[in-house]
Amino acid sequence: MSQVAYVNGAYLPLQRACVSVLDRGFQFADSIYEVWAVRDGRLCDEAEHMARLQRSLRELHFKAPMSDVALRAVIGETMRRNRVRDGIVYVQISRGAAARDHLFPSPSVEPTLIVTAKNLDTRAMAARAAEGVKIVSTPETRWARRDIKSTNLLANVLARQAAREAGAFEAWFVDEDGYVTEGTSSNAWIVDASGILRTRALSHDLLHGVTRAVLLQIARRLGHAIEERAFTLAEAYAGREAFISGASNPAIPAISLDGRPIGNGRPGPLSQSLRGVYLGEKSSQ
Repeated sequence: MSQVAYVNGAYLPLQRACVSVLDRGFQFADSIYEVWAVRDGRLCDEAEHMARLQRSLRELHFKAPMSDVALRAVIGETMRRNRVRDGIVYVQISRGAAARDHLFPSPSVEPTLIVTAKNLDTRAMAARAAEGVKIVSTPETRWARRDIKSTNLLANVLARQAAREAGAFEAWFVDEDGYVTEGTSSNAWIVDASGILRTRALSHDLLHGVTRAVLLQIARRLGHAIEERAFTLAEAYAGREAFISGASNPAIPAISLDGRPIGNGRPGPLSQSLRGVYLGEKSSQ
């Protein structure tokens, strides 16, 4: 757990770090966040995550709390104070603290900025990738702007808890037409019965994953057949392999879905290959 947090200009012990009870992030989930993976003391895909953060700010009409250069300095100092070498950095920005009202504050208030950082158990992450994970499906119950990295994550929390109680690692949301959208904290992929690598095309229906974009670049460079096209549960059940991707879980193989083995029930070669290339490139940067 992070021991030092940056909150609105101050670096504080985690136990003392707090925001106002009137903060709109607490009252309305009127806030966004971004997560960077840290490997060997360096931010992964730094510019791409910063660009997505700026997009989320624009979509919700937020005022940026500081410049990108200043934010990078705060992130770096938060990493240093927490001695993070292999882990994640979490940035959360809310519209700020104001009298409780559904309307935007008028006049506008200063946004709230929180930055935390922590190391992750790299051995557990490696074991997860080597062994593969189990996934369950769940009906899509979230709001219609999943492309914004909002802290409005209650449906994700409930689905992830249900997955754990079912003995699975992740849950895939399925829309009203029967197509998989994404996981609770990851993008969803399959290698279908024809050997085509598939993941849903970008839209308001899913988060525009930074790791997803990088993995697509790698797969194209390696010459794999790719389609950015939604897939059904039936296609996933019949697929050769499946995997999930996210900042802290790049290309983690999925070995079962709803209790049914995917492929031969073991991590697939394509997901392992993509993960190896991705991690190799990040460690050399």
